[in-house]
Amino acid sequence: MIRGIGASSGIAMGQAFVIPTWEWDFPEKMIDVTDLAYEFERLYDGIRSSKDELELIKQEIKEVVGQDQAYIFDAHLAILEDPIFMNEIQGIIELQYKAAEVAVKEVIDKFVGMFNMIDDEYMKERALDIKDVGNRLLKHLLGDTSSTVPPIDHPYILVAKELTPSQLAHLDPSKVLGLLTILGGTHSHVSIMARAMSVPYVLGLEGKLLRPIQNGDFLIIDGQEGTLYINPDKTTIERYQARKKNWLEFKESLQEIADVAPVTLDNSIVNLHANINSVMEIDQVVRNGASGVGLFRTEYLYMDRDSLPGEDEQFEVYRHAAMQLKGRPIVIRTLDIGGDKKLDYMPLPKEDNPFLGYRAIRISLDRKDLFLTQLKAILRASHYGNVKIMYPMVSSLAEVRQAKAMLEKAKAELSAQGMPYNANIEVGLTIEVPAAALIADVLASEVNFMSIGTNDLVQYVLAVDRMNETIAHLYNPYHPAVIRLLKHVIDAAKGVGIPVGVCGEMAGDVRALPIWLGLGIEELSISVHTLLQVKHRLLSSDARQCKLLLNEILACKTSDEIIELLTQTEQTEQTESIVGGN
Repeated sequence: MIRGIGASSGIAMGQAFVIPTWEWDFPEKMIDVTDLAYEFERLYDGIRSSKDELELIKQEIKEVVGQDQAYIFDAHLAILEDPIFMNEIQGIIELQYKAAEVAVKEVIDKFVGMFNMIDDEYMKERALDIKDVGNRLLKHLLGDTSSTVPPIDHPYILVAKELTPSQLAHLDPSKVLGLLTILGGTHSHVSIMARAMSVPYVLGLEGKLLRPIQNGDFLIIDGQEGTLYINPDKTTIERYQARKKNWLEFKESLQEIADVAPVTLDNSIVNLHANINSVMEIDQVVRNGASGVGLFRTEYLYMDRDSLPGEDEQFEVYRHAAMQLKGRPIVIRTLDIGGDKKLDYMPLPKEDNPFLGYRAIRISLDRKDLFLTQLKAILRASHYGNVKIMYPMVSSLAEVRQAKAMLEKAKAELSAQGMPYNANIEVGLTIEVPAAALIADVLASEVNFMSIGTNDLVQYVLAVDRMNETIAHLYNPYHPAVIRLLKHVIDAAKGVGIPVGVCGEMAGDVRALPIWLGLGIEELSISVHTLLQVKHRLLSSDARQCKLLLNEILACKTSDEIIELLTQTEQTEQTESIVGGN
């Protein structure tokens, strides 16, 4: 057994199909000065062909992974229109008299090398995007019409050193059992697409293989555990066949509890809300019986385009979402860009550490025009449903009061225009920054609710970039410091008398449910894909027992001790369930 990193859950079993690294190797070709015009014409034809191809892929991929993941190819289109990227290529052709494909190759290598030297996962992902786009352009310049991944007529597990979104988009989803890459990150574009396609994916195997995987090797990958078996014995195969069968049957059975109230055995209610990126996901939210939407990430409304959305456009999106939920709450988080989310049409300053820089509420309070437009759109939508506002990445009381002042200004402008809105709309904030966690009691007195954003809070508390493969093993939400800080925040909110929920990956981790029940959390906001799994365990949990378990967890000195306690508890519950079922 080889342990990597699980990026998309599920079990895949089948033959390996290994694709070689997609690289071009050709001799340097010089041109005559009289051929400059022809060479530029070749370059522009290649760019047009690449754009046409990307637009086609973008439309096709929407049918497979949805609108929200199709934005990935907008980023690729933007690279082909990036003046810095194109000026570098044109400069080499014009000043060094090199052929277009040579110039493109040099610029790809330059930018990829430059981004890979930066210790930032977003930049490394950007390097892979540039390589992907550059190789597509080279394909057209060299007249290579072959696909990046040859068609295979039988199901397989795709194995590669690294995989690009374009390569994944060319695959036949009915043939791909799973994905396995040596490199990659759990928040890369390929990982996002794999989860959207429900394809098991394991990555991060660099330095862990005793020999290269060969075509035809029989593989088992577990995208939940991040494990890989190469040519396993009969016993292992049978064990995983049984696990896969049980997993598929379990997933099918979950739909039966969609409309069951989320209540524990001792009658504690925990509202299970969904995290969404677009209105299109609301049908699934309703189908899976979510209590509402606990996090509407509005930044995706800004990403799939080349300019800022106006007030009316945003209003229509928010209004439609609120009406579809028919009275169920929807928490709309104001724009959260920066860090790992960029807008090509709104350049942000270059930063050594963008996750600690100009992002989220800091941008909104700086760009008041942008902030006011969004607040007015949300307020207008509040007339049509149970809409709430949430501010991201708050770190001080001053920021909360500035945001509240902007909200009052938005209300005044709408009132002057005769626009209806909910004057008593509830306002909350996310606890993602340790500073906010430590003054949670102070912040709680200024808002109607709080939500703990576990993804960022954990990485800030532990000083671990969760997208940095080198130190990914240090990112541990079960670190004793994290658990203690969570308790501090929740106690502070309860002390002031406002509700506090949890969003982020830890909220949807079934293992963590006893922690939330022990802490007295009354709302979890999680991915709609894991909501029913969490509900399944919730229905068989006892909150009183979880409170006793929490005392043991708080006494633990290491994350390993905490995980062991949670694992033992889960195994005991499963055993009791089996016995009870018999």
